[in-house]
Amino acid sequence: MIRRIATVGGLTLVSRLTGFIRDVVMAAVLGAGPVADAFFIAFRLPNHFRAILAEGAFNAAFVPAYARTLEQSGPKAARLFSDRIAAALLAINIVLLGLALFFTPWVVGLLAPGLSDDPERYNLAVTLTRITFPSLLLVSMQTMVSGELNANGRFAAAAGAPILLNICMVVTLLFAHWFPTAGQAAAWGVLIAGVAQVLLVGIDAEKHGIGIRVRMPRLDEPTRKFLKALGPAIIGAGGVQLALFADTLIASYLPTGALSALYYADRINQLPIGVVGIAVGTVLLPEMSRRLAAGDEKGAASAQARGIQLALLLTVPCAAAAIAIPDLIMRALFARGAFTVADAAAAGMTLAAYSIGLLPFVLLRSFTAPFYARGDTATPVKAALLAMGVNVALKLALAYFGSFAQVGLAFATSVGAWINLSLLAVFARRQGFLVSGAAIGKPVTKLIIAGVVLGGALFAGSYGLERALSGMPAFREETTLALLLVLGSFIYGLAVLILLGRGWLRSLLRDVSAAADKPLPKLATPDPTDDSAALPDSEPPPTL
Repeated sequence: MIRRIATVGGLTLVSRLTGFIRDVVMAAVLGAGPVADAFFIAFRLPNHFRAILAEGAFNAAFVPAYARTLEQSGPKAARLFSDRIAAALLAINIVLLGLALFFTPWVVGLLAPGLSDDPERYNLAVTLTRITFPSLLLVSMQTMVSGELNANGRFAAAAGAPILLNICMVVTLLFAHWFPTAGQAAAWGVLIAGVAQVLLVGIDAEKHGIGIRVRMPRLDEPTRKFLKALGPAIIGAGGVQLALFADTLIASYLPTGALSALYYADRINQLPIGVVGIAVGTVLLPEMSRRLAAGDEKGAASAQARGIQLALLLTVPCAAAAIAIPDLIMRALFARGAFTVADAAAAGMTLAAYSIGLLPFVLLRSFTAPFYARGDTATPVKAALLAMGVNVALKLALAYFGSFAQVGLAFATSVGAWINLSLLAVFARRQGFLVSGAAIGKPVTKLIIAGVVLGGALFAGSYGLERALSGMPAFREETTLALLLVLGSFIYGLAVLILLGRGWLRSLLRDVSAAADKPLPKLATPDPTDDSAALPDSEPPPTL
């Protein structure tokens, strides 16, 4: 499993690094003014629906169902199942796209009502949304093919697809003078990237004989199980997206620049979530689904425990840095061009508030994987909806009625993440498959202590280095941040070795690697010649 996590995490890291380049270019070209706010609304709206119809609810229900069919009935039955689900997903997306394009002004007015007082931002947001929204259909299909690839042990193309989004947006932003506004350049980059991502995963799937074909859906047993899992997952993902909708809605009433501060802070916060949390969760879900389908409960629990420890080992230093030196991070990364030092300060406070919830953000996929792998999408829904209720109430109290602006939105999101994770742990204990405290308790405590040591060192080091380098005419913040990264890496590594020991680290990497290589118990499988579990021998329909 460690090799698969390294593949997903490595490519996701490349994606985040190219995403950073994209954000630097975007900050310099768009800044944090009305054009940037309009684009971020247009960028967020399809992403909210994508989290429900693609990477959120759909993926949580599809990957375990596909992996279970693959393990128990063979590749032909799994392919037939995915072909039928693809037809339904495509039809839903086409209908949704038609409605969204027709009612775009109403949708933007509903989700960002604060823009109605600013006709320039409102009209531009409507225009940009009509450009970005078709990417939802493309990304939904790309996500399904990616889930199919992941369940077959192929992670590279799916993990590399987001890199294309960053490349396409950088290219269109560099040629922004060809477009009416820089916002339109960025929006067209999003749509072009959707086409490129579908082609990337589609070609990889075709090469390995698992390309999608559109077939008429049937309400057979695998489809019924999938739909039974999908319903609660949609409700849960919808609840989470309501909390994110609240961010957009409330921020539209805040002063100009609040949406931009949220975006840039969230981009830095998403780096460890994507590189670590999503990488571990992406590999862990099909791995646990496969083991549970084979009756290997112990192997599934072991994979989860080690996945949690690995995620924390890599995430704790990121949280410590974002809480200790958020202003320096934002100044060094973005304060140039149209993005001012004041914009960086606002984004820095927002980043610190987001980072309070970084650990639960990263661990959520590892904690939901045991439920999804067992086909239980209802329990994570309960946790998500309860956390969402607190989250939205706190957003209103802090950001809208209070005086904390976008920082209050970010802090409320962090509180919601902690509540969500805590509820998942409670529900898992009730159902009897919570990872024991003996497996993760002591390592987690010691890793947090190492993080506190690192945070203190970074805070003190930033104060000393900024004074020592105050005479530098240029690149002062960048140099300070680079030196602190080197110093912090040494301090954190030393703290981990002192507190946990070299043996623990070797054991962690060995166990995570061995989890995916351990042979599964033998199961009786259907006769491969049985036509009821196979694709028809007729010529397949055209490739999607």
